[in-house]
Amino acid sequence: MANHIIISLSLVALSFGILAFAFEPSPLQDFCVADSTSSARVNGLVCKHPASVVADDFFFSGLHVPGNTSNPNGSRVTPVTVAQLPGLNSLGISLVRVDYAPWGINPPHTHPRATEILTVIEGSLQVGFVTSNPDNNLITRTINKGDVFVFPMGLVHFQRNVGTGNAVAIAALSSQNPGVITIANTVFGSNPSVSGDILAKAFQVDKSVVDQLQTKF
Repeated sequence: MANHIIISLSLVALSFGILAFAFEPSPLQDFCVADSTSSARVNGLVCKHPASVVADDFFFSGLHVPGNTSNPNGSRVTPVTVAQLPGLNSLGISLVRVDYAPWGINPPHTHPRATEILTVIEGSLQVGFVTSNPDNNLITRTINKGDVFVFPMGLVHFQRNVGTGNAVAIAALSSQNPGVITIANTVFGSNPSVSGDILAKAFQVDKSVVDQLQTKF
């Protein structure tokens, strides 16, 4: 009886192993252009029929246009994700242009679904990211035109223009829809608001400080 149980368990384990190895991470067709008109819900976007695909599905124009940095952060991100370029659907990549006014910042944020690799096109940037708990080490340096820096997936990171004029960077991200969580907006600008008592205790400040910050987001 014991031998039968062992054999049965072995067969079950083998079956699960076969199912696990059956996962196919690579694309199964030439492309899967996003069909934004479909109401179907999948992990990504539904594919257009190949017969209806056109060259414009793989085309985006506009990264030559400077972003408007007239805002409190002094920066502007121009994204090219699957929302702007349907041909990116299922390809696991996207792009952004970031413009910075003098001393402008791209504030601390994370991309929950992507690693980011950034190259400076004009100017000089201080860049950095913070490692996860419990160490929370700051990894930072200044990079200049032509330099490249990578931000690992999920880690809080930032950029600041430390040059004398405007700065421009181009970044690639390892997801068609990398997402962005800006720390200050998320913590102090949630809807509905996180309780001021919770934030005051978390940041170890008086609740009046939290109340003031929440009015700004």
